[in-house]
Amino acid sequence: MQVTVLVENQPIEGFRGAHGLSLHIALPGRSLLFDVGPDDTLFENAEKHAIDLRRVDTVVISHGHYDHGGALEAFLRINQQARVYIQRKAFRLHESRNAPPWRNIGLDPALMAHPQVTLLDGDAAIDDTLRLFTVTDRSLCPSTANRNLYEEGAPDTFGHEQNLLIRHEGGNVLLMGCCHTGVLNILRKAAPMQPRTCIGGFHLYSPSRGETVAPALLEEIAAQLAHYPELRFYTGHCTGQEACDYLARCLPNLAYLHCGARLTL
Repeated sequence: MQVTVLVENQPIEGFRGAHGLSLHIALPGRSLLFDVGPDDTLFENAEKHAIDLRRVDTVVISHGHYDHGGALEAFLRINQQARVYIQRKAFRLHESRNAPPWRNIGLDPALMAHPQVTLLDGDAAIDDTLRLFTVTDRSLCPSTANRNLYEEGAPDTFGHEQNLLIRHEGGNVLLMGCCHTGVLNILRKAAPMQPRTCIGGFHLYSPSRGETVAPALLEEIAAQLAHYPELRFYTGHCTGQEACDYLARCLPNLAYLHCGARLTL
């Protein structure tokens, strides 16, 4: 399995970064996108990596925020075969509320009716290799970086967020978009699926407020993640540089994954 980071905040030399996430997953006989980022950054970096997006057969959108699904309409204009899996709730109105006027950070609801889009209501198995799951129990170390995020006028409970478990002979891989429901809660639900590699943002930084979560919360998350020494963590995007640096100092099995980077698992 090869994982290529096509969109992420911090790029390696020669690639373009953007606030968002998109991962290309190459499996035998399969080409998959986990998220598509906010804009044409996806297409520019895919071309540099010689990844033909027209050959992608499966797309998973992790949740209903533009930085993960903003390029979906443009992608569907060039790819007429991929099946897109997204939670139905992802097309609700999503806003960032710091100070009026509120900012719409959601997806275009017109895409709900697109013939390539499959709307989901909770957990789903795409096939024997790919499994999607949502998380309802957010009790472990909820991130205060979520506090300005709203859905349909109420504080977001992130029922629109889904995670992808890829069964792989080299060790199962867990892909997480922003961990709005909390990385520890996601790991708890994923435990029976025995992931060995976990990739995604932890949402410990609020870009609209320019704030990292409090040191006490970082310390507790690091202490809890230390209970997973068998896992390899790759993070970035909404984790924020300060939180990433702290977690990397505490956890030898955690690293930042930059835009343009490529992993072979």
